[in-house]
Amino acid sequence: MTANPPTRLARLRERTRSVLAAYDEATLRRQAHPDLSPLLWHVGHMFFVENYWLAERVFGDTTVTDPWRTLYFPELCTKGERSARLPGPTEMRAWTQDIAAINDGYWARAEHTRHPLLDNGYLLSFVRQHYAQHLETVRMAEAQLALAASPSTSPIVARALDTRFESLAGASVTLGTDHVDAYDNEQPVQTIALAAFAIADAPVTNGQWLAFMNAGGYDDPTLWDPAGWAWRCEHGIDRPQHWQAASTGWRVNDLAGRIGTTSDDPVHGIGWYEARAFAAWAGARLPREAEWEAARRRDKLAATAQVWEWCDDAFAAYPGFSPFPYDEYSLPWFDGAHFVARGASRHTEADVIRPGFRNFYPPTHRHVFAGLRLARDTR
Repeated sequence: MTANPPTRLARLRERTRSVLAAYDEATLRRQAHPDLSPLLWHVGHMFFVENYWLAERVFGDTTVTDPWRTLYFPELCTKGERSARLPGPTEMRAWTQDIAAINDGYWARAEHTRHPLLDNGYLLSFVRQHYAQHLETVRMAEAQLALAASPSTSPIVARALDTRFESLAGASVTLGTDHVDAYDNEQPVQTIALAAFAIADAPVTNGQWLAFMNAGGYDDPTLWDPAGWAWRCEHGIDRPQHWQAASTGWRVNDLAGRIGTTSDDPVHGIGWYEARAFAAWAGARLPREAEWEAARRRDKLAATAQVWEWCDDAFAAYPGFSPFPYDEYSLPWFDGAHFVARGASRHTEADVIRPGFRNFYPPTHRHVFAGLRLARDTR
């Protein structure tokens, strides 16, 4: 296998451990959102998973994983149970140092070991991406914690919907990822016939979203899918999740107001139902994920890696899909109740930014740094 490049893995580990120094213990144990785990759990989980795949699955050593599996395997411990079962930050800091040293010893052995998970450096890539994805989830939790503070940003000003579209001719396009980094749901690489379409050259902004709100977009059932309208009414949804009303207008609170908060920044804090309603109001639609990927591969998309961009599709298997290295990463979510988000956000680590990467969430998730880009049919 490819020798372990220690610098990137070490950097991801250190970013993970830095969370322990950023907050007091009460904050580290707090569940900031019903769909998110405490920050302290994420730190332990990331180091545990590295050891599980490397020490246990490759070398058969369960010394580390046996005492902790009922806490750090998500299916064995509900999010609400995790806080009370976690060690404190001082113990966690020492434990993660010990686990990193153990793992480094196994990475050194792996350079001279044959195992399917080690072929072409697959496992190292898998582990790096796991750290990367959880680090973004940590930032989601941090953003939710920041909602308790009053935002210090300027109020959002409504902007005209002056969308510029890039037209793409119908063509045969190749989708998916054949690199060792690819997750199972990105494979196999496929070629499909794509009809002509147009896609916006930039995501929808906060100011444009305010224009939708001012036009009564949240109050017009004709813009919404029936299930989305029922959800909007039941939960009183009337703005992006992290917007706060002030006497001078709407303000955006995101990670203590550090980024994404001006009128011209891409909007996020919206679910798939909201994105669909906005697109209907704009006389457009969400891009299909094949369209999004084709446009990205042709360099037709500006302002990517700002927000995850909702696509119109339910998350589904590509023809010829085979689960790897375990069924639960993708297979359970091909249920028609999860929808694709493409691209990346400002909080996404480079390890998972590629044209073929497929993110997926329920349509009601609004804490996931997701926004939208418009598309439309062309003749």
